[in-house]
Amino acid sequence: MAALGKVYLVGAGPGAADLITVRGARLLEQADVVLYDALVTPEMLALCRQAELISVGKRSGQRSTAQTIINQQLVECAGKFRQVVRLKGGDPMLFGRADEELRALEAAGIEVEVVPGITTAVAAAAATLQPLTKRGVARSVAFFTSSTAPDQPDHPALPETDTLVQYMGGREAAATAERLLAEGRRPDLPVVVVENCSRADERILRLTLSDLARGLEPGHGPVLVMLGEALARREHQT
Repeated sequence: MAALGKVYLVGAGPGAADLITVRGARLLEQADVVLYDALVTPEMLALCRQAELISVGKRSGQRSTAQTIINQQLVECAGKFRQVVRLKGGDPMLFGRADEELRALEAAGIEVEVVPGITTAVAAAAATLQPLTKRGVARSVAFFTSSTAPDQPDHPALPETDTLVQYMGGREAAATAERLLAEGRRPDLPVVVVENCSRADERILRLTLSDLARGLEPGHGPVLVMLGEALARREHQT
């Protein structure tokens, strides 16, 4: 029986090709096959021209590859190729379905390694020059998403923390704002919305919680919403 290949779950970072880690870029250059997400840019895929490319993108509201099929593809690729890269937007271990892929690979006896990436919340804080923590103002941060498993409630309780960061927040952001207002949060609580973080078409919106409750205009890419006192503009900040 032929030896099984090794699978690397690699974080692509928030979007810009030069924000992938050095290790991640090296693995792409050495990969035999790359299974990549919908949010991975063509510039990123240019780092692995030698590899066979397989799109397994999952986008909300669009035709996508079921996770069970992706798991199966990873196992099958490890039986055919020496070095398999599963390229994920952001960081594999944060809203990246890594647990399901790790379980499938481990059950098949396939060696796997995780290479972290810059998660979008950190990249968005950098892009907007807005730290998520601030001495005397915010000492805790929570990352959350409104997406749930089929057996979970549609609206799980919001985290109690100083700064809230909602991933995949485009359509759900208004509902989040309404719930925070109902819980007694200030209507003028600072909010920063970042669409297509780190890409050429990045868009940054600064608004308040009451503004957010009225909804966001439909965008053309992934949206991250940051809420909290730490997001207030500094004096002299544009």
